[in-house]
Amino acid sequence: MSAADPEVALAQSWEANAEAWTQAVRGGRIVSRRLATDAAILDAIRGLAPRRVLDAGCGEGWLARALVREGIDVVGIDASAALVAQARATGGARFERLALEEVSPMLLGRFDLVACNFALLGGDLAPALTAMAGVLSPEGRLLVQTVHPWSACGGLPYRDGWREEDFVGFGGGFERTMPWYFRTLQGWMRVLADGGWQLQDLREPLHPETGQPASLLLLASRAETA
Repeated sequence: MSAADPEVALAQSWEANAEAWTQAVRGGRIVSRRLATDAAILDAIRGLAPRRVLDAGCGEGWLARALVREGIDVVGIDASAALVAQARATGGARFERLALEEVSPMLLGRFDLVACNFALLGGDLAPALTAMAGVLSPEGRLLVQTVHPWSACGGLPYRDGWREEDFVGFGGGFERTMPWYFRTLQGWMRVLADGGWQLQDLREPLHPETGQPASLLLLASRAETA
């Protein structure tokens, strides 16, 4: 693992790799995103018809910009100052440097949808899930896109735990590997339930070339409003 504290190393990796990540996303270098997962989350959001969306963990801002072009009011947040700088330089939406657990209605108002696109990478998601629930409107929902547990297992034991991303195949310029927390399907169900969320829908977008799951999409609402 990259450091004694993988959560710290995870944050540091995004600062170090912000420029390379921006070029990879904007250059269409990530095949699964280009062929399947970008369209998957956009289609899911369109189906929900939200008026206001929080792009939580917005990175360089592609999703926020895409939604603004469709007439949706969007705020993008990210804990990485370097990524927020990349997003602001391109513009197209409001971008703020905030960790997911720091969001509040006082700072951002309320949203019909919180979208987390490959953004829930840490081990302890409870503070973030609690904070994001607090900025939802009464009928608001949470949409998570993440790596598909079966496809991403990579021959390793199928159990929750820290893994390491080396960004091979994403193009050059990545200065650091990235720790991230792998969750099984059961692990995702547990973390949502423990956070007071109720699953409403589960989708498995397929890669058009391999026919294998390209990602996992989870739609949830607060349990008391489900």
